[in-house]
Amino acid sequence: MNMSSNLVKQGSSFNRDETMRENYKQKELDDPADCFNRLPSARSGSILQSMTRLARKLGLVLVLVIAISCAGKRITKANVDEVAEGMSKKQVESILGPPTDIDNKDFVIMKKTTYVYHQGKDTVTIVFKDDKVTDKQSTLSD
Repeated sequence: MNMSSNLVKQGSSFNRDETMRENYKQKELDDPADCFNRLPSARSGSILQSMTRLARKLGLVLVLVIAISCAGKRITKANVDEVAEGMSKKQVESILGPPTDIDNKDFVIMKKTTYVYHQGKDTVTIVFKDDKVTDKQSTLSD
């Protein structure tokens, strides 16, 4: 007896059972939509729960982004008016926050630093000489 005939004889019940083969062929010929009935079913509750969790996480991220962006509106006319001549960089940053751009220039007799704040179309420029405010310009309106 050769090896291949052993495999057929010892094969699955599918190989030995004619009715099972006929049933399988009949299912193949049925409505194509029936194939979904043959797939392993997913637990719809778990899909719904994971979608709900995802929606909650996205909602939380959105709330945090909005909260941070609203808190970041430190560039107001009132805050710019608080900046006074002679203030240090640290004092200005405590009022307006960190600048958008910094321009440092070291001259032989003095050090000049320019802080630029951009908010939309508005710009605020604070000039420091030897780390003290000497000038400020703003395009902010009331």
